[in-house]
Amino acid sequence: MTPAQGLFRSEDDGLARCAWCQGTPSYRHYHDHEWGFPVTDDRRLFEKICLEGFQSGLSWLTILNKRENFRRAFDQFDAERVARYTQSDIDRLLADAGIVRHRGKIESTINNAQRVLELRREFGSLAAYAWRHEPAAKTRPRHVTWAALKAMTTSAESVALSKDLKKRGWTFVGPTTVYAFMQAMGLVNDHVKGCSARESALSARTRLVLPR
Repeated sequence: MTPAQGLFRSEDDGLARCAWCQGTPSYRHYHDHEWGFPVTDDRRLFEKICLEGFQSGLSWLTILNKRENFRRAFDQFDAERVARYTQSDIDRLLADAGIVRHRGKIESTINNAQRVLELRREFGSLAAYAWRHEPAAKTRPRHVTWAALKAMTTSAESVALSKDLKKRGWTFVGPTTVYAFMQAMGLVNDHVKGCSARESALSARTRLVLPR
């Protein structure tokens, strides 16, 4: 398959996949079982939006390789625990070579954990809030091509969600970061046409019971 299609075929199993995941087996596993599959678990949603913030200026593969370290360092992204972090926790995290040691992003994670608790009080869960911003199916391309995917770094919905999050006090949640979050958590399905995971992700979405 040609790079122009945005696909590659794995030698080990012969499956066609989105070209961006061909770097490592762990990247392919993430593509096959996580990226684009709908998520309604608050902890996973909070983790992902935080890690997208940490990714800024880096590759997602760098963050994926450090994900278990991030989970350990941030108490499995339990928002209630992270929201109570103090200066001693910031110092601990800045000394942790297993994660990205960026003070602003660390402080943002703590701030955003506090904002999660506010959203839960208003909407019942982070999931209920996030899924309110799922794009209508009619606004999405019927077939996602490689050219279209490269051009879709934001969307009207990611811009709106970013704006609302910022209004609520969140940080490191620009429209591009938020769109990457939406892609990863299945609010949109951006597996390209011909990818072996695309139909599985679509099927998972049809079975999803939206959070209330």
